[in-house]
Amino acid sequence: MLKLRLLSSVLISAGLISCASVMAANDTVPATNKPAAVAQTGQQLNKLADEYYEKQTAFDPIGATYNGDTRYDDKLPMTLSTPVRARLIVILKDTASKLARINREQLSASDAVTYDCLDFELKASLEMAKLDGHLLPINQMDSVPVTLAHFASGQSAQPLKTVKQYDVFLRRLAQLPAWLNLATSNMREGMKRGIVLPKALVTSAMPQFAQLVTDKVEDHAYFAPVKNFPEGFSEADKQRLSKEYKQVLTAKVLPALRQFNQFLSRDYLAASRSSSGFSALPGGDNWYRALVRDQTTTNLDPETIHALGLKEVARIQSEFVALGPKLGYSGDPAGLPAWIDTQNQYRPYKTEAEVLDGYRQIEKLVKAKLPELFNKMPKAALDIRAEPEISRQTASDHYTQPAFDGSRPGVFWAVINKPEDYSTVGMKTLYLHEGQPGHHFHLATSQELDIPKFRKFGGNNAYTEGWALYAETLGKEMGLFENDPSAYLGHLTDELLRATRLVIDTGLHAKGWTREQAIQYQQATLGYTEAMSRQATERYMAWPGQALGYKIGSLKIVELRQKASNALGKRFDLRQFHDVILSDGTLPLALLEAKVNKWIDSQKTN
Repeated sequence: MLKLRLLSSVLISAGLISCASVMAANDTVPATNKPAAVAQTGQQLNKLADEYYEKQTAFDPIGATYNGDTRYDDKLPMTLSTPVRARLIVILKDTASKLARINREQLSASDAVTYDCLDFELKASLEMAKLDGHLLPINQMDSVPVTLAHFASGQSAQPLKTVKQYDVFLRRLAQLPAWLNLATSNMREGMKRGIVLPKALVTSAMPQFAQLVTDKVEDHAYFAPVKNFPEGFSEADKQRLSKEYKQVLTAKVLPALRQFNQFLSRDYLAASRSSSGFSALPGGDNWYRALVRDQTTTNLDPETIHALGLKEVARIQSEFVALGPKLGYSGDPAGLPAWIDTQNQYRPYKTEAEVLDGYRQIEKLVKAKLPELFNKMPKAALDIRAEPEISRQTASDHYTQPAFDGSRPGVFWAVINKPEDYSTVGMKTLYLHEGQPGHHFHLATSQELDIPKFRKFGGNNAYTEGWALYAETLGKEMGLFENDPSAYLGHLTDELLRATRLVIDTGLHAKGWTREQAIQYQQATLGYTEAMSRQATERYMAWPGQALGYKIGSLKIVELRQKASNALGKRFDLRQFHDVILSDGTLPLALLEAKVNKWIDSQKTN
């Protein structure tokens, strides 16, 4: 999973329009266009794209921090406020109006891609702005207070290496009470309108917020910077910062967190709903269908996706028939994932450091094989770190992109709750997804491209997670599974997980499934424990549609690769195909398909 704030995350941007509208993006420029006119129109477009990035980024300061843009590191997003959202919508509409006045036919092929990506994102953002996401500002998967705890650790995106950066972060912390007041106000409105979280999600989120309510300020997660001063800070600076952090936290931040925690655990919990899916909310059916279009960049409806998921589950399970005996298993093939989970020989670790070292050994194997599959490697480094303790109980393994200025590497965050329970079975495929050549190759490479910033840092879930899931399949070509049937089972089980998501997500939000039904389906299909199934189910409840992008995007890339291979035969070069997929950054799936089709045609004539 990519733990990334997309540029328009404040409105859950990217993808709420028909992909047919971007199919023309790789059209060639008419021969009648003069070079000077093409250049002038391109300059006009790129100026607008830059202005859009600059204006919108100010509304998403946490996203800017993740992108390595430090200008807003002292601010929090305030788009929970109606007037602030209104100002952002004015910017979106104004940009869309200016874009419509640019003659797309007078653009180079590369600028036409920018035009269509911007058009796609603006329309999507405006559609998503019509929904009531601001009434659900927190869940157990994502919230500003928990994000700040990550930042305070010094291991995440917020830079904490200089005295100035400490001052900047403290100013950001000082804004949390205002954010919490907005969140509380919106959640109270949601209570009146029946737009509230399921009770199970509130219950899962409460321990996180309880950890942010401490008796002693010195024990608080936000005080961590003061307890971990970098070398070189003077004693005077240490004393001043310690005093100021203690004052701000004691007088402002901790009281606000206590008040919010009390509201959450009493008023909001009591008002939360017993239902599980979005279809139970007012207008929830249309809301969910909008989210499905947003997350898949397609017009696939929930019913079609549900059926596709069932088909994929059956296909993947069929591979268990031959694989089981290789592992010493002779039972029902569908029970193989549950059986492998009982085999202690795949749990060799005693410490967190040993788990991380296990991933670093996998990294060495992968890096030796990458040149066979890719012409280009990202310049940014990749680090492997353990998930911070505060979010381990609810987090999934994830990736954060490197800072644009090179000050921070890309990071694969491994969630290690109990090292002795950590299985080696899925580690290879997980590294391929979260690390190389998955999210790291996509996001780090995008930062190197000569494209507008809104494209470098924006995107859509179907391409982003679809590429990472596709990257898992490359483990077979790298030989990572050849003499390791348990690792291949890990690969199949992870693919099966993504297929079950198509079934469960649509089941919960469109077909009336209960949380308990979803948990039982995962236990039966994936062999998950009740706790693992519960955590996964609650993720899908918190992020409707998000889990659909993985399989939908991956299936499209696999389809395009097969199409190119069939069309080109011996002329098909996998490294060139990967260049084509990655060389324009994140694209809606239809635009990606148009690009690959054009490449196939060009290769036929060479």
